[in-house]
Amino acid sequence: MIDRYFTKDMKRIWSDENRFKTWEIVELSVAEVMSEMGIIPKSSFSTIKKKSKFSVKRVFEIEKETRHDVIAFLTNLSENIGPDSRYLHMGMTSSDLLDTSLALQCKEAGEIILDKLKIFKNVLRENAIKYKKTFQIG
Repeated sequence: MIDRYFTKDMKRIWSDENRFKTWEIVELSVAEVMSEMGIIPKSSFSTIKKKSKFSVKRVFEIEKETRHDVIAFLTNLSENIGPDSRYLHMGMTSSDLLDTSLALQCKEAGEIILDKLKIFKNVLRENAIKYKKTFQIG
């Protein structure tokens, strides 16, 4: 989308930084549940959580080679996490990550839209009362 059409909030939600941050949240959430279920070692999840970080620039560099956004992202995470990164994305598909993350971003954007609609509703209500006796040509 063209920058001038974004609001500040929407630009943040749909930025590459937030997209990858949302991917990270999903990956960490899955790893946490798998840790709680005993599928991956708790110590490995602790390391993953502590060392997990990404660089948008680095992800795009890797993607030029791999031509796969999720592989590029996971590769960048694993560069920072080390051997315990083998437990990331375990049992998941790219679609699992992308669909879940997109739903989270849509939810966040929807909440902003809903808040603005509530404000708009109040403005309409106030103006309807304020101008209820104003004549208008119809």
